[in-house]
Amino acid sequence: MEPRTILGIDPGTNILGFGIVRADASGRPSFIDMGVLDLRRIADPYDKLECIYEKVNALCDLHHPSDLAIESPFYGKNAQVILKLGRAQGAAMTAAAGHGVSVHEYAPREAKMAICGNGAASKEQVALMVEKTLGINIESKFLDATDALAIAMCHFYSLTSPLKGKGGSSSWKKFIAENPDRVNKP
Repeated sequence: MEPRTILGIDPGTNILGFGIVRADASGRPSFIDMGVLDLRRIADPYDKLECIYEKVNALCDLHHPSDLAIESPFYGKNAQVILKLGRAQGAAMTAAAGHGVSVHEYAPREAKMAICGNGAASKEQVALMVEKTLGINIESKFLDATDALAIAMCHFYSLTSPLKGKGGSSSWKKFIAENPDRVNKP
């Protein structure tokens, strides 16, 4: 595997979480950075978007990610929330794309499933699994950042999956049929 730096973003207009993971040439992930951007004191929604854009630009300048993995807005009861999240997501995506970073979007359930094996896992469960996987300790105030790390790890897993690049293989049965030389039989 080619070394990669993955910037994960959990977009929000009040709290934006970010997490950065680096995969070395052997395909092993390691923790680089994480944090939250607290936007609650900024009243103007367009100033919030500018702040998100500037923060993602700064993260790209500092860490030079090859990939951005970002959580997609999920359907909720309030369409205004989805619009606001989509704008926050767009600001982050635009900043990353301006740096030549490859952008990838993942549903919240998809990231939780990749990390915990349960698409309905709580933020605390996600944080615990991210801690164990990356060998780090995370303070509870960084739960939005652990979601971002989970999104980055979800992208890492999608890059390293044996099912990737096999004509859309979606099952182990199909993978085994297409790759008999890679299967050890008793």
